[in-house]
Amino acid sequence: MLRTTAILTTLALTAGVANAETLRWARAGDSLTLDPHAQNEGPTHTLSHQIYEPLIIRDVTGAFEPALATEWSVNEDDPTVWTFELREGVTFHDGSEFTAEDVVFSFERAKSDNSAMKELLTSITEIRAVDDHTVEFVTEGPNPILPANFTNLFIMDSGWAEANDVVEVQDMASGETTFAATNVNGTGPYTLVSREPDVRTVLEANPDYWGVDQFPLDFDRIEYTPIQNAATRVAALLSGEVDFIQDVPVQDLGRVGETENLVVKTAPQNRVIFLGMNMGADDIAGDDVEGANPLSDVRVRRAMNMAINRDAIRQVVMRGQSLPAGMIAPPFVNGWTEELDAVEPQDIDAAKALMEEAGYGDGFSLQLDCPNDRYVNDEAICQAVAGMLGQIGITVNLNAQTKALHFPLIQNGETDFYMLGWGVPTYDSEYIFNFLTHTKEGDRGSWNPTGFSDAETDAKIVSLASETDLEARNATIAEIWQTMQDERLYIPLHHQVLNWGMTEQVGTEVSPEDDPKFKKFSVVE
Repeated sequence: MLRTTAILTTLALTAGVANAETLRWARAGDSLTLDPHAQNEGPTHTLSHQIYEPLIIRDVTGAFEPALATEWSVNEDDPTVWTFELREGVTFHDGSEFTAEDVVFSFERAKSDNSAMKELLTSITEIRAVDDHTVEFVTEGPNPILPANFTNLFIMDSGWAEANDVVEVQDMASGETTFAATNVNGTGPYTLVSREPDVRTVLEANPDYWGVDQFPLDFDRIEYTPIQNAATRVAALLSGEVDFIQDVPVQDLGRVGETENLVVKTAPQNRVIFLGMNMGADDIAGDDVEGANPLSDVRVRRAMNMAINRDAIRQVVMRGQSLPAGMIAPPFVNGWTEELDAVEPQDIDAAKALMEEAGYGDGFSLQLDCPNDRYVNDEAICQAVAGMLGQIGITVNLNAQTKALHFPLIQNGETDFYMLGWGVPTYDSEYIFNFLTHTKEGDRGSWNPTGFSDAETDAKIVSLASETDLEARNATIAEIWQTMQDERLYIPLHHQVLNWGMTEQVGTEVSPEDDPKFKKFSVVE
């Protein structure tokens, strides 16, 4: 209660000085870092989009839109070369000129070992500055979808990075903190005024922004307050202490929508919520089975999948604000099919039979690691799952904690059973496979602690980056998905639905990426 009071007090003080040009923004969790290449996570990217910029972005329909690049094309004579023409007259926040050398530096940095973005760039063999405003990307074989990988790849000032000793990417997995984790120098529409992680971040409009005449930029100040507690977050919106929240709790949609001067805008999100399992270890620490790993048996994994009543989660936990999923790709994504996404109905008797057949008729206990400030009703979903798995003899010990503690468990392979949500900004299955399916090694599989490793599947995944025959490429994608389904590599739960709440004075549409870009927001008179 003390923390709730402190948050509301802080917001109330802020509200006293706010005006029509100030947007007071809240969501459940904060950005994990300001280093633009250290974490591939939605809220982290969202804050970065206000300060840094990529070469291209997507609009609310998913279509490409120029950002720091104005044009891009593949070489007709050599399809392994993509050319990007850069925007001229752009400066970083400290006044330094933006040039091709900054692009080369940023992409090389993003390809490095510590980078969370490296899986997006595996096909690139060379990045070269042709002149100050032209960059060429050379790929290992033609890559027809290369630009789709660039929409969250932010450009840093190479000189600033060198001067502040942040050429290397922050090592998030080891808990490292660097100058780039708390300071920025981007080309974006807003500059950083102050930052207190998990408390408050203040941004101000960049008067020298190249897009001043191209975007509304109606808000000249952004005040960002993470509010983990759902009731407190809604109370702040209802009382006028914040103007915009990205995650209206499903239980409060009616109350917010019916409040004078407030609106709720809803859209399907490009994200699936699912459970992952450590199937590769001979034995695991999170269970009570000695000398064996029950998750290594596909019959157990299938039984767990059968035990989940996704429609009950949709109706009771999500209040109708989710779409049950049978695969871990959203409908937005190339490779998604209605057949693969068909939901397996709950069948407790069949699940128990599989458990018995696998030798676990008496069940076992297992720890489920879950975030409590990242996805809509994440902890409540995990509680529901625990009850459902209990019906087939699996006693679930729930470990729910903040995403700042949860995500390192996955990246460091320190969890045996966990919740994860995955969006697909490239709108292509290759993104999912590179991060979640490929063997965890080198520059692939960084979010795959399942232990699943199959050389034939890995080779198919690698081939996607250079296959220009789209029919053949899609056939390979279908084969990989079938392997994932047959192995029950993950347990899909649902496609997430976005609910943005705001005052009537905030003009915006919901982005399926859940990444508001405040330069496009307008003040509605």
